Amino acid sequence: MSTERKQPEWLDNAVFYEIYPQSFRDTNADGIGDFNGIIEKLDYIKELGCTALWLNPCFLSPFGDAGYDVEDYYTVAPRYGTNEDLVHLFEEAHKRQMHVLLDLVPGHTAVTCKWF
Repeated sequence: MSTERKQPEWLDNAVFYEIYPQSFRDTNADGIGDFNGIIEKLDYIKELGCTALWLNPCFLSPFGDAGYDVEDYYTVAPRYGTNEDLVHLFEEAHKRQMHVLLDLVPGHTAVTCKWF
């Protein structure tokens, strides 16, 4: 039996659109991009020929390191929306046959993270 891991086939021809949520599209006029702003631009991103989104850190963080200093990997940063908003983003992307990857670096945690 082979132990070789095969990557998902969709990755073979994936075209990624990288998004730093904080500076993407702000829909609630607080000066910070949010998940709803990404959802609003999904059709545009799809028209560019992109098949996947790569979201830079969007988890709860004190933002001392651009969001890579994650405090809680189970909660999104409120500045971007709610966990439900993130689920909605995934649902909307999937409706367009797009994939979503979250930039997750478990070795980068905030000193306030329970793992630290």
